[in-house]
Amino acid sequence: MTTLNKTGLIEKLHALSDEERQIEQSILAAIGHHFASFVGSRREAYDVMTAQTPILDGVTMEAVKQNDVQGWWVRPPCAPTDKAILFLHGGAYMLGSAEAYRGFVSQIAVRAGIAAFVLDYPLAPEYPFPAAYEATVAARRWLATQNISQIALVGDSAGGALALAALGELDITLPTVAAVVVFSPWIDLAFSGASFNNPDTHDPIFQRQLLAGAAATYLDGTDPKDGRASPLYSIPETLPPLAIQVGMDELLRDDARRYAAAAADRGGQVHLDLFEGLHHVFQRSAKDLPSARRALDDAAGFLTAHW
Repeated sequence: MTTLNKTGLIEKLHALSDEERQIEQSILAAIGHHFASFVGSRREAYDVMTAQTPILDGVTMEAVKQNDVQGWWVRPPCAPTDKAILFLHGGAYMLGSAEAYRGFVSQIAVRAGIAAFVLDYPLAPEYPFPAAYEATVAARRWLATQNISQIALVGDSAGGALALAALGELDITLPTVAAVVVFSPWIDLAFSGASFNNPDTHDPIFQRQLLAGAAATYLDGTDPKDGRASPLYSIPETLPPLAIQVGMDELLRDDARRYAAAAADRGGQVHLDLFEGLHHVFQRSAKDLPSARRALDDAAGFLTAHW
């Protein structure tokens, strides 16, 4: 079902077939077993899980290690040299790495035919707010030095929040943002959303206490409504085209819906895709889940339409 309101918000609800519901349950069981049985740190466990998304054939990869910017280039064949995706990974600001995300990012880069730079930003608790945000701005500035004139911002979870927060940087020397795509963005560290506070929301991945603890660690005393940490509270008046994908069972669902509605009220072009019965950042399960592959096709198509 697709609806279009007068402000330009296109909202689509994606139903889940019985066959895919069974696949989803198998994926969730595997995720639970992985974290319960993994021998090693939480960061290592998260990276091993994330790296299970296959790297698509034909991409070339290059590590970048400079003083102010670190990460990986993921380049599909024949990608243009003046455009790039800046991908910002999830992990509650405490987990995740560019290297582990290369497979997931290749799924987007190949579909869109655009090179992607996956940023390694500093993680909490060693580097609390605003370190991740400042690293994101530095990466945008660095891309300009690589002769990139136009970028798309793409991110999942906390990385989705970084992508949206980065829109507040109005430095005209930064590359133009052509479009933004975010998967299950974590954009309200004040946790004011209805789905987060509704006891009937049964998120298969997140517990409220887990997110609250991660937010406190990352913020380190900062106001949770600071727009650089919670972009829901600092939506720019002018926005590039925006696509948001989120699961209907997520604690973060209504944060995404609130951002989409507010962005559309400002005159933005917003596509909000709501997925029945699917978990937080289900798109990483592209190997096994047809809905994940379709969602990635849609995300790439959105980017391609707005260069």
